[in-house]
Amino acid sequence: MNIPLAGYIVGNGATNWAYDVQPAFPNTAFYFDLIPRALLDTFNANNCSYNNANIPVTNPPICDTTWDKIQDLTGGLNWYDLYRKVYPDTLLSGNRQGSSIVNGEEKIYKRGRTMYEGANFAKHMLDKDGKDNTPILGDYVSDYLNREDVRAALHIPTTAPAWEQCAAEEALTYYIGPEASQWIYTVMQNRTRIMFYSGDTDGAVPTYGTKQWLSDLAWPITSSWRPWYTDNQVSGYTESYDGLDFVTVKGVGHMAPQWARKPVTDMVTAWIHQEPF
Repeated sequence: MNIPLAGYIVGNGATNWAYDVQPAFPNTAFYFDLIPRALLDTFNANNCSYNNANIPVTNPPICDTTWDKIQDLTGGLNWYDLYRKVYPDTLLSGNRQGSSIVNGEEKIYKRGRTMYEGANFAKHMLDKDGKDNTPILGDYVSDYLNREDVRAALHIPTTAPAWEQCAAEEALTYYIGPEASQWIYTVMQNRTRIMFYSGDTDGAVPTYGTKQWLSDLAWPITSSWRPWYTDNQVSGYTESYDGLDFVTVKGVGHMAPQWARKPVTDMVTAWIHQEPF
């Protein structure tokens, strides 16, 4: 079947395991002033290497010690948005189970999600004992979207189950290929339009790593690095290559459309219509 694909957009996507997620985090943490220069220098000087594709690596013992220190200093942050607020556990009152009454029937759901539940392939989010102690995000969203009046306003059938964040993802069995997805860009170069955007406060798939695999492509630059604007305010930066448009979104993380709705909507709309932004 031939699909008349005119273009596609990827947001904060893990693309090359040599650069994305864990490999990019120490440098990202340093440039965000989260770890001292000494930790980064030790990490880099010993060629420490970690990845999310279960590719075997051999590190000297100092690498594990250094990585643990980096984890200790950043473990309480929202990895998906390093500047986003993390709400205290007391909001959950120690109970992850929520319930609501819909048409006289009780609906049971899990409140919020931990960062690891949102990406359970990211084993580095677990603590030294393999336990998930990452912050819980979005419990209030779970409560709101399961209210009977909200469900009715959204025309959700009363027979539908309760809503949970990343409920489907928990049921998935991940296969992470060592080749990741960079090869797709090479295959699709100039066969269809491509945009890759990156919320620049993302700690899960940092912009730092994205810039590295883009450089690895070695595609000619057709439009040099420049700011783009929303209502006369800088919303990020963009650069075009022979086959791909790269856009950063300033001050937001992994879910850029959620936290920068107007800028991202304007940017995507302009790009689809091939208009400047």
